[in-house]
Amino acid sequence: MKILTVVCLLLLFWGFFVEPGIIVIKKYKIKNEDLKKCRAVFVSDFHIAPWQKKRLKRIVKLINKQNPDIVFSAGDFVRGYSPNKTLPIENIADELSKIKTKHGFFTVLGNHDWWQNGAQIRDVLTEHKITVLENSSVKLKIKNQNITIAGIEDLQTRIPDTEKALRHADTTTILLTHNPDPFFELDSTVFLTLAGHNHGGQVQLPFFGALIVPSSSGRRYANGLFKINNNRLLVTKGLGNSIMNVRFCCPPEIVVIDFV
Repeated sequence: MKILTVVCLLLLFWGFFVEPGIIVIKKYKIKNEDLKKCRAVFVSDFHIAPWQKKRLKRIVKLINKQNPDIVFSAGDFVRGYSPNKTLPIENIADELSKIKTKHGFFTVLGNHDWWQNGAQIRDVLTEHKITVLENSSVKLKIKNQNITIAGIEDLQTRIPDTEKALRHADTTTILLTHNPDPFFELDSTVFLTLAGHNHGGQVQLPFFGALIVPSSSGRRYANGLFKINNNRLLVTKGLGNSIMNVRFCCPPEIVVIDFV
């Protein structure tokens, strides 16, 4: 009985005080001739608390270490529901502006961003040369190929419009969405959709998976790379936590995508 108690206490200590501070680099190789030899870094759900400026600096340092050609984000830069629960967006954006990338930093906003002040967060990120996409798209030339980067508004707090976002997407397209659920309603072919929001459930149990996932698709798409018909969905576990500062068998991650 004593041994069981000690084990339980150690697991709780790990889940609440150790694993939330870990950052792993999760790598994927995805085949695409237009993007061949391009490296993308994908991050989401920062949820930076007022006392986590050093963690944010570490995140930026790790991203730069990957030497990305382009950086994507699915939003939720801030934490909680009120300004006193998060590091100010000005500080967050200032640190993120130190990310070195050849083709830019592109993002959408998440539900936490809009629960606080989405318009302000959008404007501050834009001032720091981070492109915020809201039911819109941009075209880039990467490795001498034309690429479309599209982004839709958050499903929970705004009105996502994939049709509008993809209106001019006549090339290889990468779609950013905070919540993965709009992926399942896509009418057109999108090479790759990048999403966050789920945090991988934050707690995953061996042989079972995520306990709770805030998605209409349930635990099946909590995190990972999926291919459905001709569309691919990549859901990251994210970097921060919401509701409870806990992670178990679900460490925060920075995603690196090497196109081959």
